[in-house]
Amino acid sequence: MQEIIYTSTPDTTLADIIAGLQPDKVFFLADRHTAHQCLPRLVAEPIECHAFPAGEESKNPETLFDVLRWLSSLGCTRHSLLVNVGGGVVTDLGGFAAGIFKRGIRFVNVPTSLLAMVDASVGGKTGIDFNGCKNEVGVFACATHVIIAPAFLQTLDMENFLSGYAEMLKHSLLIGREAWQRHIAFLGDFLSGRHAMHGSDVDGEMLMPLIRESIAFKQRIVDEDPTESGIRKCLNLGHTLGHAIESLLLDKGRPVLHGYAVAWGLVASLYISTATQGLPTEILRATAQTVLATYGRPDIVCDDYEAIHRLLLHDKKNISGQVRFTLLGAPGKVLLDRQPSVEIINEALDFLREA
Repeated sequence: MQEIIYTSTPDTTLADIIAGLQPDKVFFLADRHTAHQCLPRLVAEPIECHAFPAGEESKNPETLFDVLRWLSSLGCTRHSLLVNVGGGVVTDLGGFAAGIFKRGIRFVNVPTSLLAMVDASVGGKTGIDFNGCKNEVGVFACATHVIIAPAFLQTLDMENFLSGYAEMLKHSLLIGREAWQRHIAFLGDFLSGRHAMHGSDVDGEMLMPLIRESIAFKQRIVDEDPTESGIRKCLNLGHTLGHAIESLLLDKGRPVLHGYAVAWGLVASLYISTATQGLPTEILRATAQTVLATYGRPDIVCDDYEAIHRLLLHDKKNISGQVRFTLLGAPGKVLLDRQPSVEIINEALDFLREA
């Protein structure tokens, strides 16, 4: 089980972790943005660091093998430690590399984006995109420690902040009505200017209660079902269609941040839930209004629907070629392995584009 540490001094926290683990060598993995913005807050002395281009486009086999060759060339052993510093692309790719190098080495995640803090760095899912599909190849491999330091949020631009917040909104829908209302209210205040956060003005300390709630919820689900054979599937709310939209736009050369695709997937999933599972219309309306005002609409047209359905067939939750959705009967009432019709899915995409 991974240990999650909240700290205002990530440098001393990491030093203490390394001292406790006693690795023979320590390696750092980052993208070029976090190597510049965040690594100096963690370590002062010269380190072995591999930095690759930032962005989802780097989450591919070529980058993975570059990392593996780098570890091998520098004599990484099964007693070494990899420290992943960055957002979800870094923790996903770095965790995968650590999970397969020498059949598994220890690694620590230092998430620097809100998305990575509340989702990607916690729970042991690692992987890369492959053959046009999101997270098509990967392993379950847990970091020994995850360091949550709100100061890193000051390095985010607003788009990346909102990308992470979409996962927190998803968690709130899974937790229950009161949590959902808190997050809808927060985004409403944000849109009205009462949370005037932008760039380095993102107030990580103010967000910590909500961040802790999200992480604690995900960790509880993961501890109960580490390999996604049951209740952990609830964390895929919004991701089935969200991943398909994300993959489609990446393939078209119009990549979007993961959280934006998740936000759109949430709206579509709530539409399907209202149409087929009795989710109250007020939940759909309030969420859709807030999400579309915050994240805009996806750049898709009716002619894209066939490609989206093809991408849905690659979803990892499918069974015997049948697409499975996580839906809601109400906030906190999760319905797993639902199979909406093609017609209802298309209606949901129409709603997402035109509501």
